[in-house]
Amino acid sequence: MKQKLLIALLIAVLPYAAEAQFGNILNKVKNKSKQRADQKIDKEIDKTLDQIEGKKTAEPVAEKKTSAPAAAPIEESALKSFSKYDFIPGDSVLYYDAFEGEAIAELPTGWNTSGTGEVVTLDKFPGNWLQLHKKFTYLSSSTKNYGENFTAEFDIILQLKNNGWSYPEIYFGFFASNEESNTGNNFLREYKKNTALVATLAPGEGKSSRVKLHSYQQGRPWYQSDAKAFESLEKWYSTPVHVAVQVQKERCRIWINGEKVFDAPKAIPVGDIMNQVFFEVGGTNYPENQYAVFISNIKVATGKPDTRHKLIEEGKFSTTGILFDFQSAVIKPESYAVVKEIAAVLKENGLVKIKVLGHTSSDGDDNANMELSKKRAAAVKEMLVNEFSIDASRIETEGKGETQPVADNKTKEGKVLNRRVEFIKL
Repeated sequence: MKQKLLIALLIAVLPYAAEAQFGNILNKVKNKSKQRADQKIDKEIDKTLDQIEGKKTAEPVAEKKTSAPAAAPIEESALKSFSKYDFIPGDSVLYYDAFEGEAIAELPTGWNTSGTGEVVTLDKFPGNWLQLHKKFTYLSSSTKNYGENFTAEFDIILQLKNNGWSYPEIYFGFFASNEESNTGNNFLREYKKNTALVATLAPGEGKSSRVKLHSYQQGRPWYQSDAKAFESLEKWYSTPVHVAVQVQKERCRIWINGEKVFDAPKAIPVGDIMNQVFFEVGGTNYPENQYAVFISNIKVATGKPDTRHKLIEEGKFSTTGILFDFQSAVIKPESYAVVKEIAAVLKENGLVKIKVLGHTSSDGDDNANMELSKKRAAAVKEMLVNEFSIDASRIETEGKGETQPVADNKTKEGKVLNRRVEFIKL
């Protein structure tokens, strides 16, 4: 192998042989090869010594990004993994938090915790994230009642590395505070005392990861699932994982990166109305510098979108369920079911033509937002055409930027409502 590399290098430098002696060139190639090998050895020695001495080898938190990632084509493999994903978010946003504008290294405004938590930025993933720690509970700044039917979504990153100990379990869910404040200190320990729905991620190694679902009424167990194997979780460590939940009275369905992990028809006791989303990190022997848990893009919504009625009969359908990468026109794969629903309406009504309108919030430069909205509208058309075989001649596109807000851009929920895609019947 080394001989082949040496020959290849010599061929590469032959054009310069007239300007230097061949022996000198051969010596330079050998010296350069030895130098690079020594550097690799030194790096591994330093890494091993750092571990022995207990030094941190890497920090998950990095400087805040100021430039947006370049747009890329929709990945076929990512879309394929969501091809059976039938989750569609509610059309009325009750709560949204991506920690925009929050102070770095501080707990987000309005949140409560039994320990510590801080907003951070990550070197590989855009936006702000809330870092969670063991063994603490976190209550969001949500204030509205969710009703009997609602959807919830969030992104989570599990930065885990196998060093022989058990990973911390991650709990998330919803509870009803009834007449009490839903961020009160008593709910940091007693969030099960009224009605509560609790999902558990139990990450592991060697296909040992599990998920569980429990619910409670008046502090007593109501529903308890078996621990379900979920080995897919292990391939997503250190990357954002999208979690989606749909509550329909007693029924609860949960998807993780497009895979449906629960569909429990009698999981939730009827009665109390839930009004809080919470997160909790379990115990672990891992020190803080050897694991990390981050969450962001939390969204709770209500109301099932009536796509057919609104588009065909009313002539207009608007959705916040088509999501894009940060400051990009790349459609996120979790948008698949929403676009699929639009495509189904167009296939059922073969003579209908539409215009796709892209809209943004007021964040950022006006001109940049206008261009971004145009590109996003075009990306939706491209997906309808390429993924669902809708005739391109039936679809026009236009970008409106931030010029037509439907909500207050001063609130988090208002911003997410303004970042929408509209479909107009022509």
